[in-house]
Amino acid sequence: MANIASQRKRNARSERERLENRRVTSAVRTHFRRLQQAVEGGEAEAIEAEHRALVSRVDKAVQSGALHANNGARKKARAARISAGIS
Repeated sequence: MANIASQRKRNARSERERLENRRVTSAVRTHFRRLQQAVEGGEAEAIEAEHRALVSRVDKAVQSGALHANNGARKKARAARISAGIS
């Protein structure tokens, strides 16, 4: 446990940021599951809507710093493959 006040504040801020990043990355995984379910359902409109929502969520995660830019690009490419039905 830190004894210095500024370090206590920094630890609290780090914890808040970690939890926010975790919420964002969890939401990205949730959107991947929803996209996969839409593909299994086979409804084109649902697939398109889920794909758009996922790409938007990934872009926001990259912009906020929760995901690295390359990680975001990889996730968007994976989403495109899934929505195309390739894998």
